[in-house]
Amino acid sequence: MLLAACACVGVGQSFERELNASARGEIVVKNYSGRVTIVAAPIDEERRTISLRAEAPGGGAATVGEQDVIAKASDNTTEIEVPSPGGEGRGGRRIDLILRVPARSKVRVATGAGAVDVSGALREVSVSTDTGTIRVDVPTNALKYSFRWTASRPRFVSELELGEVKERRGGRFEIVGRLGDKEAGREDRVRLDLETARGVVLFGVDPATIPSDLRERKLTDAARAIIRSGNEDLIEAIRTIAPKFVGEYAVTLPPRRAAPSLAAFQRPASPATAAASGAQLIRVNASVTDLNGRAIKGLTAADFDVYENGEQRPVGEVSPANTPFNLVLLLDVSGSVEERLDFVRKAALDFLRTVSPQDRIAILSFRDDVQLISDFTTDRQQLAERVKDIEAGGGTAVYDALAYTLVHTLSPLRGERTAVVLISDGDDNRSFVSFAAVLEATIESGALVYPLYLPSGLVPAGNAPALATGDAAQSLDPTRTRYLSLTSRAAVEGRKLAETSGGVFYPITRFDELQRAYDDVVAQLRTAYTISYTSNAPGTAAERRVRVRLARRQDAAIRLSPVVGATVTTVP
Repeated sequence: MLLAACACVGVGQSFERELNASARGEIVVKNYSGRVTIVAAPIDEERRTISLRAEAPGGGAATVGEQDVIAKASDNTTEIEVPSPGGEGRGGRRIDLILRVPARSKVRVATGAGAVDVSGALREVSVSTDTGTIRVDVPTNALKYSFRWTASRPRFVSELELGEVKERRGGRFEIVGRLGDKEAGREDRVRLDLETARGVVLFGVDPATIPSDLRERKLTDAARAIIRSGNEDLIEAIRTIAPKFVGEYAVTLPPRRAAPSLAAFQRPASPATAAASGAQLIRVNASVTDLNGRAIKGLTAADFDVYENGEQRPVGEVSPANTPFNLVLLLDVSGSVEERLDFVRKAALDFLRTVSPQDRIAILSFRDDVQLISDFTTDRQQLAERVKDIEAGGGTAVYDALAYTLVHTLSPLRGERTAVVLISDGDDNRSFVSFAAVLEATIESGALVYPLYLPSGLVPAGNAPALATGDAAQSLDPTRTRYLSLTSRAAVEGRKLAETSGGVFYPITRFDELQRAYDDVVAQLRTAYTISYTSNAPGTAAERRVRVRLARRQDAAIRLSPVVGATVTTVP
């Protein structure tokens, strides 16, 4: 029979329903139209109902109603199903289900390509997918588990060490075992049964920390350099994918020495700056423009007021906007055909002609590994010759390349003015490290990052005649327009990299936009002042809330990079 609902609310593209739940019954969810998320209430919450929400993501005029989600109940089972005719990939729209269920519930979930996310204090969890990712986070104090792959080799990431992968007949793979107390009572036991044809299993980990390629493989030069850097977050990300190879490489390394501090690279602070014993020297980049976007030049320490955690701090030293930068040009040459490689070389040469002659430039290219084209130099002729050495092909390890740049190439320059110009389509498919890990490394480095992201199809399409521009082009050939667009993930990540570092994100859709982006990057760099101040505040750099304003004028816009230097040696 249909299950009586305590409440039904239709809200446009979502639908909510409150369902009665039997005390020890099973909750069965089938959704071949999209994703399923189940969250169990805390143990101490006396919950007796199931809160169901159905959503149709992606916009559009269609709404979700009672006819889209069927709920049935027997004495011991609650069944929730999205009918198959609406299934994704079968001509129908996507519908996602989100459930909040009582603690110690028994749940069984089936999807096709849709991801499944189950978390909380559950008694038993059974999940089956075709290609959908399965993420589970349940208590492990008395857990019995079984993970199975029926049509592929295992792909999984676990926060805890699991049993050995065993190959069964017919190309099936299985991991079984127990965690915690094997003698626990019935009320404390948890059972986990996961099966997928070709999906990924994530056990107790945040999906945002998972890299693009989960296959265990030998370390690249970039990965080895990251390990040598001593950045624990990045090392742990690599260890997640290749624990064997990380372990083998780690034993070959000498004992790690302490990283050089910011103080080693700074000129001595003035007596006024170093008045307080034990104060720390902190640095932040501030891009200063007027309300029309023009650079405000000639500012000194007397022109800036710095506030940290609401308290004004004495400004020690300000490097003017015309002080040279250390710039890294990071070029994506993955999968490049000769036509694209010619474009990459030309793009590099155009950049060299645009930046200030005093700026020191290093050039790196990357595919599934990094290639140092030239170390830092002001010799433009040498850089132009080295550009000819760029090679192409392979996968795209954007995150690894950026992490390598931050913790290896720029690490000796900590405390100086540094920036990275990244030219790529932004679509990572081969990195050891995740975007979340490289974003944290970006914050810690203090470098400005300028992602110039252009679609991979833009270069081959460059020789095609321009039919139209703007909205006319989109309506004339929508397929080609989509082909020449960035993926949504690349656009989001590029924008976040820029905002986090204090740089600017440039989504490139036409060739002429690339040179304009170069010009704008150079203009942005020329508006950047490096401000040093002293602080007695405890905590890490990320915990410092810094605000900068001009002391004698109000017509200014100031954009800050993350602060660095919170762990430096004390100012004498």
